[in-house]
Amino acid sequence: MDEDAARHRLIARREQLDEEDRISAESRAPVALEQDSVGRLSRMDAMQVQAMALAAEKRRAAERQRIVAALVRLDEGEWGWCRTCGEEIAEARLRHDPSASQCVGCASGERS
Repeated sequence: MDEDAARHRLIARREQLDEEDRISAESRAPVALEQDSVGRLSRMDAMQVQAMALAAEKRRAAERQRIVAALVRLDEGEWGWCRTCGEEIAEARLRHDPSASQCVGCASGERS
């Protein structure tokens, strides 16, 4: 994967994450404790939906940080090289995840 294609995919994914944040904003809102209009089980269900939405938001934030870091590496000419051992990251790994910052060996702990 060349750098232009990687940059395009990273920016597109970041925009997709932003859109997912906008869409799920209502699910992350505090759950009202209105005794008259919502039963106890409905509130528990709403709280569970809220917890899952907050966890998804946290995962999106972590992915967004990886994307921003990858874009910085692209700007600095360091993209495609393992941040741990300095070896080139496999083409297949970068095609799968252009935000990857480590080779498979370092990511799996095989190298130290």
